[in-house]
Amino acid sequence: MEPMIRVEKVSKRFITKAGPVDALENVSFEVEKGDIFGIIGLSGAGKSTMVRCLNLLEQPSEGRVLVDGKNLMELPDRELRKARQNIGMIFQHFNLLMQRNVLDNVCFPMEIAGVKRKEAKARAMELLKTVGLEEKAKAYPSQLSGGQKQRVAIARVLANNPQILLCDEATSALDPQTTKSILTLLKSINETYGITIVVITHEMSVVQEICRHVAVLDHGHLAEYGTVKDLFHSPKTEAARKLILSGPQQIERMRGKRLIRVTFSNHSAFEPMIGNVILEYKTPLNILYADTKTIDGNAEGEMILQLPESKEIADQMIQYFIDKNLGVEELKDYVG
Repeated sequence: MEPMIRVEKVSKRFITKAGPVDALENVSFEVEKGDIFGIIGLSGAGKSTMVRCLNLLEQPSEGRVLVDGKNLMELPDRELRKARQNIGMIFQHFNLLMQRNVLDNVCFPMEIAGVKRKEAKARAMELLKTVGLEEKAKAYPSQLSGGQKQRVAIARVLANNPQILLCDEATSALDPQTTKSILTLLKSINETYGITIVVITHEMSVVQEICRHVAVLDHGHLAEYGTVKDLFHSPKTEAARKLILSGPQQIERMRGKRLIRVTFSNHSAFEPMIGNVILEYKTPLNILYADTKTIDGNAEGEMILQLPESKEIADQMIQYFIDKNLGVEELKDYVG
């Protein structure tokens, strides 16, 4: 099946007074139709430039961007505008029209498209019901919470029936509880309408909550690309490890001569692994961090363990976890 989005060797160079800046270099990935795809990276990784290249708000310096099989860079202006109507976008700061009420904000893109007022209002009310805000139709943006504003923005972008929804740091300005509710809404929209969603974020928790596949950007380069589950269990690059291990930030600098990260899935979550390994080798170990997450509908967990100083026993413990089909990775960068 033809992917909904195909990015082929895309590079983007900006010319500044200080000289040329390469925001993206030779980036390639595909987004399947109906997928929820994450693009993640730290500040300066090139995420925002990448998302603007997906709808050609930024023209790539090199490479190709194909959407539903069409090379956007070869389309005449009129056809490009038509193609962009199929690509909706929601932003961190909502971008609502403050002088219009909620209903009229959702009607606005339909007005531009020439939809009759009566039809537009009916469609807008239907969409407000979808996002759970039909009772706020007459309210103004200044009367809404951040989460409600984002729901209005989502309803507005759905008005033109897009095939693709680009979410550029759409939850960064929201508290954790509101973020979770917005992600749940996006997942429901994906399942109900079959819209392909691309989520741009610097938060691994967002990717783990909603995405199935992910591309990790690092200083304009594609560091990793694959399923969220594979990335969680076995990150292959330093850029991915930094994002995966951002959870235990409360441990400013984990101290220990030998630390390991152990990952496990729901089938092994109920076995008393730590208790068993301590009983097996009659030596304690220290749990520095532990957490569980839901990734693609499955419970996935991780622990960061400080092993005993005895190399022989530490090696045996590592082999014990491997024999139990757990993921094990040594965290040398975190040793103090």
